[in-house]
Amino acid sequence: MSIDVHEAIKAIRDMLPIIDPEEDYLTIVAAEEKIAATAARRKKELEEAHATMKTLSKVLEAARVSSTRPASVPSGEAHAGALNELDASRLSLAKSISDLEGLVASREAELATLKEEATQLEDYDPALEHEKELDGTALRIRMYKGMGFEPVLDKDGELVKMLVRAQTGDAHVVPLDGRKTDFEYSQLLWKLASS
Repeated sequence: MSIDVHEAIKAIRDMLPIIDPEEDYLTIVAAEEKIAATAARRKKELEEAHATMKTLSKVLEAARVSSTRPASVPSGEAHAGALNELDASRLSLAKSISDLEGLVASREAELATLKEEATQLEDYDPALEHEKELDGTALRIRMYKGMGFEPVLDKDGELVKMLVRAQTGDAHVVPLDGRKTDFEYSQLLWKLASS
């Protein structure tokens, strides 16, 4: 199909009143400005998106690193094993503490008993008990007789004279009437006993 040139020229002339080149130019300029503005906005949005993506990548990497178990931290199984060991150790220590508390309680009871016995022993005077069991006067008289001295008492229990047996077998009577001092009497008695 061929187009007749005259017809085409006529069609262009018929459209001449409708076509305004200035208006078309302004429309094209406006469209180019709009396209340039849109391209600039898209470029800015793309740069912002790229910057945001970079930031989020860094955050993601930091999160990945922080969520990864460091080499110094034991694995889950090792951690569970360590917890089990610590629980066993805790139970063992609790039993030991309980046993030691029982031992301390028994030692405290023993200490209280020993303190009571010590108090009783402090209050106990063995010499007094021995003196109660033995008559001290009779014991002293027996000792004096064994050394060769025999005291003679009057009816009131006062010492009035001393019989002295000498080593030679002689017997001497020494009256204790208070004419001499105790020292002089003891010297005399020992002198007679050793003669």
